[in-house]
Amino acid sequence: MWRKRAVAASLPLLLAACAGPGIGPETGPLEPRPGYVVDHTHVAPSHNSRVRHLVMHYTDVDEAESLAVLTGSRVSSHYVLPLPAREHRGEPLVYQLVDEERRAWHAGASAWKRRTNINDTSIGIEIVNTGPDRPYAEVERLLEQHPEATVEIGWAPYPEAQIQALIALSRDIIERHNIHPTDVVAHSDISPTRKIDPGPAFPWHALYEAGIGVWPEEATVARYRDRFDQALPELSTLQAALQAWGYPLAVSDELDSQTRAVLRAFQMRFRPTDYRGLPDAETAAILWALLARYRPDELTALEPR
Repeated sequence: MWRKRAVAASLPLLLAACAGPGIGPETGPLEPRPGYVVDHTHVAPSHNSRVRHLVMHYTDVDEAESLAVLTGSRVSSHYVLPLPAREHRGEPLVYQLVDEERRAWHAGASAWKRRTNINDTSIGIEIVNTGPDRPYAEVERLLEQHPEATVEIGWAPYPEAQIQALIALSRDIIERHNIHPTDVVAHSDISPTRKIDPGPAFPWHALYEAGIGVWPEEATVARYRDRFDQALPELSTLQAALQAWGYPLAVSDELDSQTRAVLRAFQMRFRPTDYRGLPDAETAAILWALLARYRPDELTALEPR
C-alpha cells in the first residue's frame, strides 16, 4: 500500500507470463551463456523453494496508478489483480510484474515469526482496491488517537470475481512453494505499525474456506471466551501470545502504541467488526484458539503449569 498520488498518464496493461519452477535449457543439458556454457547433467536434490510467505496487499489506488507505481523504481510486487476483474478465454487474468524467483519490493520493514526482511522469503500479491474512504494518514491518526471511539471508516469492497482470481492464484503459489497456512499473511501482520492493508473488508474467512490461510474453530473460541469472560489474561501474557502467533511485538506489559497496532492488525483479520486495538475476551479467545489449532507447542509454553 502507498499514499495516493497523481499519475500523468495511464499505463498499458500487459499480462506477463508466469515463470515456471526450476531452471534449465529448453533443449538438451547444455545451456550457452555469455562467455561460458552450463552443464545441467548433474542435478542436486538437496534444495527447496526460497519462498516461505504469501503476503496480501491492497494498492489504495486505481488500476492505472497501481501499475504505474508498481512498475516504477521504488516499489514492486510479483502479482497484481486488476479491477474490474477480467478474464482471458474464460480464465481469471492476473498481471505478473516480477518473476517468482526474484525479490520484489513489496513488504518493506517487516517481520513474522521472528524472521525479518520478509521481502527475501515472500511472494507479494497486490489487489487493486482503494481501501478506506479517507487518506491513510487520517485513518492511522484516528485509530491511534481515539482507540476507545468507534471510528466510522468506509472500506472499498473486494468483488467476488476478483477474489476468485485471488483464490486460483494463491492456491497455485501455495502448492508450488509448500507455504504453511500460518505464513499466508496480511501486510498489516508483518508491518503492523506501518500498514493496515488489506484492511477489514478483506474476506479472510472466504479464503480459508477455499483452502487458503487459517481460521479458528468456533467451539474452541467459545470455550476460551467463557474462560476469558471471567478473567482476561495478563497484558504481558497477551503480548507473548501475539508474539508466539508471529507478530513482531515486544513484551512490555504496557498497552503501548506497538501493542495497539498489533491488536488492530489481528482484529482486522479475525474480528473485523471491531478493530479498535483494545484487548478484550473475544480477541484473546480467537488468539488462543488459533494457537491451539496451529501452534500448540507455543500455547503450551504460555499456559500456567
